[in-house]
Amino acid sequence: MKKIKITNNAPIILAFSLASLAALILHYLTGGKSTNLLFMSYHSSLASPLTYVRFFTHALGHAGWQHFLGNISMILLLGPMLEEKYGSKKILAIMLITAFTAGVANYILFPRVGIMGASGIVFAFIMLTSYTSFREGEIPITVILVALIFIGQEIWSGITVSDNVSNFSHILGGITGSVIGYRLNVKKKAEN
Repeated sequence: MKKIKITNNAPIILAFSLASLAALILHYLTGGKSTNLLFMSYHSSLASPLTYVRFFTHALGHAGWQHFLGNISMILLLGPMLEEKYGSKKILAIMLITAFTAGVANYILFPRVGIMGASGIVFAFIMLTSYTSFREGEIPITVILVALIFIGQEIWSGITVSDNVSNFSHILGGITGSVIGYRLNVKKKAEN
């Protein structure tokens, strides 16, 4: 009988999930001070090096367990498949690009609003997953449906609901995932 062993099929996804968990624990241990210092992007002085760090690290911060579990469960569901398909380096790059894009856009467009959480990355992964069966010259109907449902829902929520959720970050994540998914798959087809 063959032994079953536990493997780490998605080291970037696991590391991100554990780092987000550590950030949340720090949040509770410091009464939110660590989150304000490191894990929330907001309009602060461009002379401060932490402003640039937070453009990325805001994705690790979460407001509470429900926020954390909602994002991390989706990342753990979608991330390993994507990391196996595209590789750890590309997934890390996608996560960094998505976090940076949301952090900078929020800084410029919404100077009175702070953002935190991995929901932009979740939406990037949702859109990226839609491209798994991509063929050049075609747009899968699933990409269109996912875009209409998820991005349309965020636009609608942004207009009609005031719940402190950064819908703009979700939309940017979805757009980032769509653009990267398209480019990765077109490039892959061109190489074959």
